[in-house]
Amino acid sequence: MTTVAPRPTRTAGPARAPRLRADASRNRERIVLAARDAFVEHGADAALDEIAKRAGVGNATLYRNFPTRAALIREVALLVKNRIVAIAERAAAEAAGPFDALERFAHETVDEKVGALCSMLTNHVDPHDPDLAAARERLLSVVGGLLERAKAAGEARPDVHHGDLFIALSQLTRPLPGTSCRILDEFVHRHLQLLLDGMRAPAPSVLPGRAATFEDFHGDH
Repeated sequence: MTTVAPRPTRTAGPARAPRLRADASRNRERIVLAARDAFVEHGADAALDEIAKRAGVGNATLYRNFPTRAALIREVALLVKNRIVAIAERAAAEAAGPFDALERFAHETVDEKVGALCSMLTNHVDPHDPDLAAARERLLSVVGGLLERAKAAGEARPDVHHGDLFIALSQLTRPLPGTSCRILDEFVHRHLQLLLDGMRAPAPSVLPGRAATFEDFHGDH
């Protein structure tokens, strides 16, 4: 009778979460940045083939990372929010003073062209998405802190709210009818500085109406 030797058993190692290779991670980032630029210029209906071309990847790579347009739009929304939070954190850490930090944040943020994306994000992003909600709360905390520190230092007028600043950042980066975002690029920082000068203390006038709050933007992400 032939004896069959038992097969050696393998000890299962710890489960490892899949990680993107470095090149795959770079491809994904290029796609999201290209999509942001395309959505700014053409809205939510921007051609996905054109986005892949801008990113320097094939269509298959784009669809492998983002099987639906909705998934890509969500990632763009998350990217923009996180970039603005990072801008605010750098401004708070590196600027010379509280109002300097507020100015630096505002000027860097308008370059993100958030106003051109507002309509798309309102209509195509789930407001209850937990990742986007967390990014929104972080944005509220960091940007609100910039303005409150400027107020506490007596450098910002006391009757403005960070919602007022968000309205301005959105309006200054929203294309005018019949124009493109590029037309605004020449003027946006000039007009933003006019607004910021008006936010300085002491206030030369009493503002009409009520201050905008961050909650006013809750539906606009």
